[in-house]
Amino acid sequence: MTFTTRFAPSPTGPLHLGHAYSAILAHDMARAADGRFLLRIEDIDRQRARPEWETAIFDDLAWLGLRWEAPVMRQSDRLAVYRAALDRLWTEGWLYACTCTRRDILEAASAPQEGAPLTGPDGIVYPGTCRGRRDTGGPAPTDAALRLDMARAVAKVAPEGVSWHETGAEPDGETGTVHIPPQTVIDRVGDVVLSRREMGTSYHLSVVLDDAAQDVSHVVRGRDLFEATAIHVVLQSLLGLPTPSFHHHRLIRDDHGKRLAKRDDARAIRLYRDEGASPQDIRAMVGA
Repeated sequence: MTFTTRFAPSPTGPLHLGHAYSAILAHDMARAADGRFLLRIEDIDRQRARPEWETAIFDDLAWLGLRWEAPVMRQSDRLAVYRAALDRLWTEGWLYACTCTRRDILEAASAPQEGAPLTGPDGIVYPGTCRGRRDTGGPAPTDAALRLDMARAVAKVAPEGVSWHETGAEPDGETGTVHIPPQTVIDRVGDVVLSRREMGTSYHLSVVLDDAAQDVSHVVRGRDLFEATAIHVVLQSLLGLPTPSFHHHRLIRDDHGKRLAKRDDARAIRLYRDEGASPQDIRAMVGA
């Protein structure tokens, strides 16, 4: 397989220095391997996605000197693909409908007999309130969130645990096979949402299907997504998709050690550009 990386931003705000590091790293890794660098626009959040932010993404990346293949994949064009995958997982019995609100989940997880709520890749680990609501007749419902029954899924595709190949997770640079015991995945990750009512999909489902569709061989992304990788490997196994290698890079943080987010306009690439910084200056700032 050709060495293929991707950068997959959401058009919901300006790109900041953390985005610059991730994009540059994925781009340079692909170029060093004489491979492919792809761009994907993750715009499933239609309430927050804006065309002007998408335009700004293209402009900032081109200014940094990055080049990607055309056409650019947009998740908003692939809703039918996500729906087909959900219907398949629903029919095969891996999903259940959930009508819990965030408040419901917090209250159930915080009950005295439950102890302190556990936090996983998606926030508070779901306590399983709706797990018994399983009905695989007909297509998957659209009026409720759809959750993956993680215990059933792990028992089927990863009874010995979830594993993937890491090519150099930063900052400690770990490489080789990462192995997560099955009970750890069940307890620490839990029944994640694969379809939200307002989106018809979720990050976890979409990213797995999109990486497979684009033949991504090496997923380059932030260390904050390391724990979510177990979800993606389980989904790849359930859907019969290949599992790529992963490189979880260090996070670019502010002066107080907090990782950057879209709201950190002070770290936006556009601001540095307007102040006269060069692409080489940006590379120096992020250590790329």
